Amino acid sequence: MNPLRGILFKLASVSMFITMASLIKATADHVPPGQAVFFRSFFAIPVILVWLWLRRDLSTGLRVASPMGHFWRGFVGTSAMGLGFAGLGLLPLPEVTAIGYAAPLLTVVFAAMFLGEEVRAFRLAAVFLGLVGVAVVLGPRLTVFSGDTIETAAAFGAMLVLMGAVCAALAQIYVRKMVQTEQTSAIVFYFSLTSTLLSLLTIPFGWVMPAPTEAGLLVVAGILGGLGQIFLTSAYRYAAASVVAPIDYASMVMAIGIGYFVFSEIPTLQMLAGAALIILAGVLIIWREQALGLRREKARQGITPQG
Repeated sequence: MNPLRGILFKLASVSMFITMASLIKATADHVPPGQAVFFRSFFAIPVILVWLWLRRDLSTGLRVASPMGHFWRGFVGTSAMGLGFAGLGLLPLPEVTAIGYAAPLLTVVFAAMFLGEEVRAFRLAAVFLGLVGVAVVLGPRLTVFSGDTIETAAAFGAMLVLMGAVCAALAQIYVRKMVQTEQTSAIVFYFSLTSTLLSLLTIPFGWVMPAPTEAGLLVVAGILGGLGQIFLTSAYRYAAASVVAPIDYASMVMAIGIGYFVFSEIPTLQMLAGAALIILAGVLIIWREQALGLRREKARQGITPQG
């Protein structure tokens, strides 16, 4: 364990993912979301293969025990990616980031529903607080469906991003089940492969010939996506989840900075207030998980609360 290295890897991962989202957003006016998913997924595959080769894990790291498990994880994960990419073309980057924070909150709910995990009052209260934050962020969007075309498009974008968060949470539930029988490297690789193939099904819905600059941005987005996944996986090898998980929320600071300086987006006070509630809820859940983990470890070692 090397907590500092884990934190640095997680920070690198967060930076790469938010930069990737920015590149996708920069092309969203012309390139359809399904095509962006293809570039993001296809150009991540070589990066992942090189990573496995350097780890000397290429021959064994791609073995699978449940091919259909990988397919369904890939299906919901690809849906989450496509919905998020579509939202990037309709909403400011900080707002997409804030709504995306709903995914780990929903994972707590889905874990109780589908995995039978026990969720007590503290975590339920934190989830409720976070969902209130999501409602605060979404509030201005949901009142303008009867407004002009731009306002209606933004409201539709908010719904797309929220549905993407639901799919991302479901994908995390699949991963929690799969790690019991599947290697992490296989989960990472076959997700990129599955999402590449599924994205091709969107060709009839209007792929375009991207301009050279757009193609370059999309290729870089794919490479960054692959590198981000590698750094994310490595972060959890060197530090406990409770240590590195809060680093996710650094993406809000980055999103605000990129949104302001690159896309001339100024976040509203209401959006920032909602995001603060969501982040607070996420941190509370992480803190609670850490406390419960320490308690379980003491119980396994036969240590009483008094020492």
